[in-house]
Amino acid sequence: MADTGGIGISSVLVAGRGPAACAVVRATEALGVKTVAVHSASERGARHVRMADDSVLLGPAPAAESYLSVPRLVEAARRSGVEAVLPVPPALAGNAELAAAVVESGLTWVGPAAGVLERLGGDGVEPASAQGFLAVVTSEGLRHVTPVRRDRDAGTARVSWTPAGWPAGGGPELPRAAHRLAEVGWRGLVTVGIDPDGELAEVAAGFSLDLAVLERAHGVDAVELALRCASGRLRPPPTAAPRAAVVAQLRATLPPGTAGRVTGRLPDVAAPADADVVAVGGYAPGDRLDGWYDALLATVSAAGPDTATAALRTAEVLTDLPDTGVPHDGVAVCEVLHRLAEG
Repeated sequence: MADTGGIGISSVLVAGRGPAACAVVRATEALGVKTVAVHSASERGARHVRMADDSVLLGPAPAAESYLSVPRLVEAARRSGVEAVLPVPPALAGNAELAAAVVESGLTWVGPAAGVLERLGGDGVEPASAQGFLAVVTSEGLRHVTPVRRDRDAGTARVSWTPAGWPAGGGPELPRAAHRLAEVGWRGLVTVGIDPDGELAEVAAGFSLDLAVLERAHGVDAVELALRCASGRLRPPPTAAPRAAVVAQLRATLPPGTAGRVTGRLPDVAAPADADVVAVGGYAPGDRLDGWYDALLATVSAAGPDTATAALRTAEVLTDLPDTGVPHDGVAVCEVLHRLAEG
């Protein structure tokens, strides 16, 4: 497939699964870029696989032998004939060994270089600090800087939002170390957690679940930004003023290791990057939710003139969900969203 959007990359291996991989596949194909999904033996018919142009089996169900296996991911990229590897979760995007192996294979790595990941420690986790920021790092510095606050449950951020008063109050005050990301060679997307002392707590590459806040706030597509960073074809940043934004995560509450089957529709609202509301479900009716992987079912994000409006728009999608066949935390997430809307 030819590169029809001036992206500079015509085909990618999407290394990931679940709602995040579904969102990346959807966005990548909208750009005219061929997508190849990867999957384990237990997810041959997973939604991200069905959405992609092609797919490659990595290995058995355990993540260490499939989705997180560096040799198998690199071999899948070679066999599929793609130009680039686009790692989705921070666990892969922050893996210096994988980044090096991809480049050594003659392919493009969409993310910070291996040496940079090694130097910064490569957290490889979804930042869950109560506050942080999102950005795109270029040779000239930070773009689309977006402050973010997070509501956490058991160490996992379930709702993230731009703080009250932003963007009217101007850009966030960043730790000094944040400005050094460009100096040390970090390129592409970054999600940062900030500790109570104002220092960097976590630095993650890839498509963190918070990134939808940046997308809604600035009306941009994070996948396009990542691919353009990797190919050296970044466009000038838009001049439109950013908006407030919120993203919520819907998770299954099955006991750890327990399987289930999704029987009802999950939130899924396909829309352009500059839309007010976007939802991505990782499963369709009939899909099996086994106990091997993350319990994330869907993400819903929204923009608005203020955080309260964005929170209410997000809650509207999650309120009165049909019976999905598996228990989930939708009620608890909506409670957080309504508290956020009330200030």
